Amino acid sequence: MCGKRAMNECMKPIPVLAAVLYLGAIGEINAEETQSPSPDFERIDAHVHVFTNSPAFLGLLNRLNVRVLNICVVDKYDRGYEEATLQHDRARDLFRAGKGRVAWCSTFDPQEWERSGFAQAAIGQLKQTFQDGAVAVKIYKSIGMELRSPAGQFLMPDDPVFEPILQFIRERNRTLFAHLAEPAAAWQPLDPSSPHYGYYKSYPAWHMFLHPERPAKQVILAARDRLLAKHQQLKIVGCHLGSMEEDVDDIARRFDAYPNFAVDTAARLQDLMLQPREKVRAFLIKYQDRVLYGTDLSFMPWDEAKSTIQHMEKTYARDWKYFATGEMVRSQNRDAEGLALPREVLRKLYRENALRWIPGLRN
Repeated sequence: MCGKRAMNECMKPIPVLAAVLYLGAIGEINAEETQSPSPDFERIDAHVHVFTNSPAFLGLLNRLNVRVLNICVVDKYDRGYEEATLQHDRARDLFRAGKGRVAWCSTFDPQEWERSGFAQAAIGQLKQTFQDGAVAVKIYKSIGMELRSPAGQFLMPDDPVFEPILQFIRERNRTLFAHLAEPAAAWQPLDPSSPHYGYYKSYPAWHMFLHPERPAKQVILAARDRLLAKHQQLKIVGCHLGSMEEDVDDIARRFDAYPNFAVDTAARLQDLMLQPREKVRAFLIKYQDRVLYGTDLSFMPWDEAKSTIQHMEKTYARDWKYFATGEMVRSQNRDAEGLALPREVLRKLYRENALRWIPGLRN
């Protein structure tokens, strides 16, 4: 949810010349295919947080021909996300009102992870949400970054306490959305030039630089990777580029190691724009089956409808311009040349990958 407001032995970066040669080798450069001023197919935004049953929002989705995955998450530091039940109720109601436009992803609160019967209680809650239409489950960065036992041991995503829950999710053919760790900026001093400056300034509880006793990012991602290795039959989507937003080579190495792993782009367009264009473009083409489009857009009951809808529409237009055209795109006072992805890749990024990695969306 970071961005909603506001590794040793890594694969070596792809040189720009090598990236260009790679693109030429696969024979996809065609101006008519890559320049796409507007989408002519239904898009799926696989990561939003909308908890108000707004006719204006549903109207936007119909007008733009967009479907969304509405994600519930427990974050006690962020208004409206403090507990799961109310989010579940609102997401279920919007799912029913959306007439196929608004799928939803439920969650559970790991706060009581040491209490007897924790896993069974979480499974009972998830079972009800599945009956109510939820197609996925979200786990959150409090796992690894905040929660710890009275003895001081931090709860990690590969902890055995989660095993029954993960098995239940897989058996029910649901997808796990995993927001684990954060951008590297969370462990660094505040830097106004960082795309994540505003978030950590507003949410010091998640600014790990202020909490040096907490685990390093690499420790959390290593635990995430062990989870990926152990649960190879479970579809897992790493939110926000899997918290590896600084270098797509880090993501590529995980894709090569874990075929059950995909990522979404939610709130990380700026991080892609900071990397070499040809490198990012080559990555998205090579791994065209592994990246889901997402925005992290939010719409809460207290938000003013008109300005919120305008912001959403501008975000969808900006993102399409970046991915689909070779024009200059501005985001957070940064300019970058669009990627002009081939049409086939755009369809996968914006639609087909969501249908593949979230089987419930096909229902």
